[in-house]
Amino acid sequence: MNFEVNGAKIYYLIHTGIPVLGDLPITETLVVSWVVMLIITGLCIFLTRNLQVENISKRQAVAEMIVEAANNLVRSNTGGTKFDWLIPLVAAIFSTSIVSNLICLLGVRSPTADLSTEAAWAVIVFIIITACKIKAGGIGGYLKGFTQPIPLLTPFNILSEFSTPVSMACRHFGNILSGIVIDGLIYAALAIASSALFGLIPGAVGNVLSQIPILDVGIPAILGVYFDWFTGCMQAFIFSMLTIMYIANAAEG
Repeated sequence: MNFEVNGAKIYYLIHTGIPVLGDLPITETLVVSWVVMLIITGLCIFLTRNLQVENISKRQAVAEMIVEAANNLVRSNTGGTKFDWLIPLVAAIFSTSIVSNLICLLGVRSPTADLSTEAAWAVIVFIIITACKIKAGGIGGYLKGFTQPIPLLTPFNILSEFSTPVSMACRHFGNILSGIVIDGLIYAALAIASSALFGLIPGAVGNVLSQIPILDVGIPAILGVYFDWFTGCMQAFIFSMLTIMYIANAAEG
């Protein structure tokens, strides 16, 4: 089926149910990722309006607190201001990760439940790591590093080098996806338990109540404090910390 919208052809794939703009599939991950970026951009604009040197607003105080936290995170783990150029990158990764992880609370699928999201972040970090290693020791020194401590270990060193982005991406993806799966299993289990429990009530009342997943109210929210809030924030922090440590170690040679 073809549709004309603003001069652009939008194809709807009958078999997959995924709309396509030109050659670009419009997946839920893509749409929600843009929503995440709009949320972060809007929040930055809101917090940085009407900045002042004195008599700052509460909004500006929050903005300064966030900037100070980003500065301290990088500087405390790199031993000074040498790696201040990393602060915008780490802040961008952390904010995007944490908003992407927590947006599932609004009932949409988190972009970080799609491996392609974390893979893109990991590839960017890996490119920076490689660039820092080449800058620190030159191309010759970078290639020579694969033969250390003995040339026999070269294949293993190469495998270890390329396993860095894979491990970063899969760790974050696996934890977020597992949380979503566990949440789904909990909802399903509670719905079955609710039906079985209230089905024991005789008569029409039992028939009506057994059709309502009453146990799904409240209990999943308590468990969500860990699976959504704690895990989401922790994975954003871990990915950011790995980014800082890997790049700092690479730059130090």
